[in-house]
Amino acid sequence: MTPPKFAGIIPPLCTPLHDDFTVDTDSLRRHIEYQLGAGVHGIFVLGSSSEVAFLPGEQRRSTVETAVDQVAGRVPVLAGCIDMTTLRVAEHVKTAEAAGADAIVVTAPYYTRTHAAEIDRHFRLLHERTSLPIFAYDIPVAVHTKLDRETVLALAADGVLAGIKDSSGDEAGFRFLLKARRERGLDSFAVFTGSELLVDSALALGADGAVPGLGNVDPAGYVQIHDHCRAGDATAARREQERLLSLFTITDVAPPERMGRGSAALGAFKAAMKMRGFIDNAVLAPPQLPLNADELLQIKEKLAETGLL
Repeated sequence: MTPPKFAGIIPPLCTPLHDDFTVDTDSLRRHIEYQLGAGVHGIFVLGSSSEVAFLPGEQRRSTVETAVDQVAGRVPVLAGCIDMTTLRVAEHVKTAEAAGADAIVVTAPYYTRTHAAEIDRHFRLLHERTSLPIFAYDIPVAVHTKLDRETVLALAADGVLAGIKDSSGDEAGFRFLLKARRERGLDSFAVFTGSELLVDSALALGADGAVPGLGNVDPAGYVQIHDHCRAGDATAARREQERLLSLFTITDVAPPERMGRGSAALGAFKAAMKMRGFIDNAVLAPPQLPLNADELLQIKEKLAETGLL
């Protein structure tokens, strides 16, 4: 058996912004140090929690270059290369390569209506254009396509994909994927859950790690779950997971009739990060909306309740 090169807790970092929406690289560097100090096993920039869909090319380049420079080889840096079609993604891959990223993370094409055969070709063409490991990012809520399990497994068997981040919300499908990986001997293919709420369960099922957005707020909590699971202490892992379930309710303080769920969740993450001293500014990229004073107070109270303030 060849264990996956990538494993453990790899938080998808939020991108700190100035009021003019340029990247606050000083805050990003400080946030990375907090993450590394908590014991995370990797860093993922330019994913959904990074607001990648909102960031132009210059902000993307600045983010990945800053992250690679600050990490300085201490853990792997994964860079999201997320865009609508293959050629557009390929341009982001060049940026990630030039910056020194250790792997790239790619969704299915979106906006265009694609077939499974076209998604297969998308990943294979990107593999031909880069020597970096490619992680598939299964997030149908954002790209409106659920990655076909057989396609993913075939790409893994052919060495096109190094792993997957499963943010599909399909727990049964996730378990089938882990079972098929084991049965087909694809031991080096890394399988990560993107759920903040089921990390203990995913690790118990055999997942290699987790990419939890809430790790921006409490990376140490997720590292503890990982360590407890690896030590065989399911009770301690469950206890820590349940504390983080309570913390995750900060993503619901803004009502859906006032703003989108992306604004509510990312706004809560950034507000909590600012309250914990990780970043200087909780501003979101437009057109996302900011939280109000009452919502910020609820987040502060929840941080205190879960032992983070």
